[in-house]
Amino acid sequence: MKKVKAIVLAAVAMIVTSCGTQGNILGGILQGGTLGNVIISVIGAQKVTAQDLIGAWNYSGPGCAFTSENLLAKAGGEVAATRIKEKALPYYQQIGITSQNTNVTFKQDGTYTATFRGTPMSGKWTYDEASSKVTLQSMLLTINCYAKRNYTGIGLLFESSKLLTILQAMAAMSGNQNIQAVGEISKTYDGLRLGFDFSK
Repeated sequence: MKKVKAIVLAAVAMIVTSCGTQGNILGGILQGGTLGNVIISVIGAQKVTAQDLIGAWNYSGPGCAFTSENLLAKAGGEVAATRIKEKALPYYQQIGITSQNTNVTFKQDGTYTATFRGTPMSGKWTYDEASSKVTLQSMLLTINCYAKRNYTGIGLLFESSKLLTILQAMAAMSGNQNIQAVGEISKTYDGLRLGFDFSK
């Protein structure tokens, strides 16, 4: 069990460096979209405050957003963002990510507790409202992600290539070969971030 947790933490560590503008987008899902409600799918369009993050959040589904309205428009708008989430959902399910084993609690005192696919983490958190950047620090690693509002709560998002790396690492650990296809159906697209939507 300790070995499994070590592998999971090592995989998580792969996403900690930064959330740049280069990312992967799940292939074949950006066709035919129209620009819809850009507010929901653009990071920073609706500001999230530190106070907004306080509380216990449970995973509700894949999350996705773009770094600008222009990039969202190029991708095909809100329809494309919805399709990205729909395409990612089966892979999240195959790995075993559920609302029961993936959650995060942001506390008023600047500490957090979290569970990712059953692996617990805890430490201190900080939030930069100007950039929407959330930093989760623990004894072993530091995770950087970005917060946005969604229809049911919040999303915590990563540079998509970093997230795909951790999902593939999870798949390799579990022996689930189907998830390896996520790398084959991805292609580069600037400004996309993928992650997790949460609700209370």
